[in-house]
Amino acid sequence: MFATPAYAQAAGEAGGTSFITSMFPLILIFVIFYFLLIRPQQKRSKEHKLTVANLRRGDQVVTAGGILAKVTKVIDDDEVEVEISQGVKVKLIRSTITGVLSKTEPANDN
Repeated sequence: MFATPAYAQAAGEAGGTSFITSMFPLILIFVIFYFLLIRPQQKRSKEHKLTVANLRRGDQVVTAGGILAKVTKVIDDDEVEVEISQGVKVKLIRSTITGVLSKTEPANDN
C-alpha cells in the first residue's frame, strides 16, 4: 500500500565518554552532601556528646521533654540527678539532655 520500508541507521559510538566522566556528576553530588550535611552533623553530635559528658553539679540544662532543670548530683557516666522544681529531684539518663544553658565554673584549688 502506501507504506514504505523504514531502514534503521547504524548506531554510532557513544561519543567516546568514559566511565569517569559519566560518574562525575554522581561523585560531585556526594562530595557536596558530605560537606554540607554529613560533616556538620557529625561535628554537632561530637560537641553535644562532649558537653553532656562534662556535666557538673549546678549546671542549668534542658531535657528532651523541654524541662529546665539544675543538675544536683552526677551519679555515674549514664545518670544525673536534676532538680526541676524546689524540692523535686529526678534521675535522668544523660542522653536525654539536649542542651546546657549555663555552666558552672570549677572550684579553685587554694
